[in-house]
Amino acid sequence: MAKALEGAWRPSPPPLDLSAEELRAITPDLMESGAAGLVWRRIRESPLRTTASARRLYRAYRFYVIRAAVQDTYIRQVLQRLRSVGVEPLLGKGWAAARLYPEVGLRPYYTDIDLYLRPEEYPVAKEVLRHPDAPPCAVDLHEGCPDLEDRSIEELYRRSRWVSLGEVVVRVLGPEDHLRLLCIHTLRHGAHSLLSWCDIGAAFETRPSDFDWDYFWTGNPRRTEWVLCALHLAHRLLGMEWDGTPVASRIRDLPGWLIPTVLRHWQTPGRPCPEPLGIALRRPALWWRAIRDRWPDPIEATVAVGGAFDETPRILFQVADCLVRAARWMAKK
Repeated sequence: MAKALEGAWRPSPPPLDLSAEELRAITPDLMESGAAGLVWRRIRESPLRTTASARRLYRAYRFYVIRAAVQDTYIRQVLQRLRSVGVEPLLGKGWAAARLYPEVGLRPYYTDIDLYLRPEEYPVAKEVLRHPDAPPCAVDLHEGCPDLEDRSIEELYRRSRWVSLGEVVVRVLGPEDHLRLLCIHTLRHGAHSLLSWCDIGAAFETRPSDFDWDYFWTGNPRRTEWVLCALHLAHRLLGMEWDGTPVASRIRDLPGWLIPTVLRHWQTPGRPCPEPLGIALRRPALWWRAIRDRWPDPIEATVAVGGAFDETPRILFQVADCLVRAARWMAKK
């Protein structure tokens, strides 16, 4: 999987040394992970393009292209609806990440549209998008930006950029904030998503010439450590190029458990969807499965409790995360 996606986000990715059998073995996971378009592009001019696996990847790529046109329309409609009531959101992840790839269809669009808002605009936007005439798409509204909580929403607005989406302009997070967001978000969700790692590589390698490294490193030191850790993983696993950047000079040793954990997640990109906890607790036979399906992986737990990526046994963070989640669940009852 790592070999198939190495540098796949680049305009000219490196040659792919993959056998037909290896491609066949990873195709189901590529389809499930959303990385099918990236690998199709790497094999479409190679002998592998005639294989059955290639035909599956091509169909996925074609679907991504069609879905992109639909999602572009939804974004424009959502922005127009919000702007009609004086709300100007910031867009992050999703389309903001997809636009950094060299062509449409390489990165599938997303299940929802992530918008970040000033606190005073959040209830207005929420009410507007609840209206029956609102665009028929999922919108994930955020009051501020939780993954960048060490930066004020006004700072995010000041550093935002305007980019074109057809006949409208979209306000996206600045390149420093967006890259930091992608790194923290990927780790917070346990590093399961192959596509998220490609997003990090694409955002890093397409950063503008005026990228502000001093600002990029500012913020909570622990979160900055997470960001650096994510960049190191993208470099080690997918060949993200960092020569000549300040990241390369901040080389650090990754804990021995981290890379094996990420690779293990890539082998099983799907995550279990557990039964509601209230139902499981009423049936003792389901208790063990309920715990197993909700047991946090080491990466997710580390971020959840604000821990460091070091050699400390992860069981400590996992137990702490479970206790915090249980307390929150009980508080709602």
